[in-house]
Amino acid sequence: MNSIQNIFQNKDKNILSIYFTSGFPELNDTTKVIQELGAAGVDFIEVGLPYSDPLADGPTIQESSQKALKNGINLDIIFDQLMEIKESNSTPLVLMGYLNQILKYGEDKFCQKLVDCGIDTVILPDLPMVEYENHYQDLFKKYGINNVFLITPLTSEERIRKIDSYTQSFIYMVASSSITGAKGEISQQQIDYFERIKAMNLKSKLIIGFGISDYKTFSKACEYGNGAIIGSAFIKFLEENGVEKSSQFVQSVLDS
Repeated sequence: MNSIQNIFQNKDKNILSIYFTSGFPELNDTTKVIQELGAAGVDFIEVGLPYSDPLADGPTIQESSQKALKNGINLDIIFDQLMEIKESNSTPLVLMGYLNQILKYGEDKFCQKLVDCGIDTVILPDLPMVEYENHYQDLFKKYGINNVFLITPLTSEERIRKIDSYTQSFIYMVASSSITGAKGEISQQQIDYFERIKAMNLKSKLIIGFGISDYKTFSKACEYGNGAIIGSAFIKFLEENGVEKSSQFVQSVLDS
């Protein structure tokens, strides 16, 4: 059983995950953010790997990635930071990055670093299904790593069913066919999509992301999924208020 499955053993609804960009706002803030979010009661933390050409990220996360890269962040530093906090952190971590980062770093080296850091779940938005089936499925199995697939309103039922069969942690349910970023209220069109997926009675847990930003949108998303991920809104909060006040953001999401 992986770290995310362990969460669902004890809690099936209102799962809160927060995404942040490693090395942002400052180079050495990675461990501080994890500590603050863990202490505030976040269920799992999505650790973003800054990348110069992100396909799924909106302007807020793109800008945070650019700043982190300017700060000097790289994968070696990120893994060192994650190793530093491994023994003291009890909140499951999920790594979110892009395929080229793994290819450049070295596939086996990357996977071994995840194992060393105690991380068993990754999100790679640009990993093609065929590549997963032909190569990465076996590679990740070798290292005990679980891949999280994304679905959108445009994903076919056939593909969703296939993703469901492969999933061992959760399905990342993208709330709209767009990039990340706060969108305001959840629309009726999105609710129709949520209801359609819910009616499929998938075996996998559903975590909703993209456009979830506050108590209202988090609560609405949790009516249709097992929980939600907040990213851009937290990045903005960090930039405006600093790492030390992260718990205030978490409480604003959990409490009306």
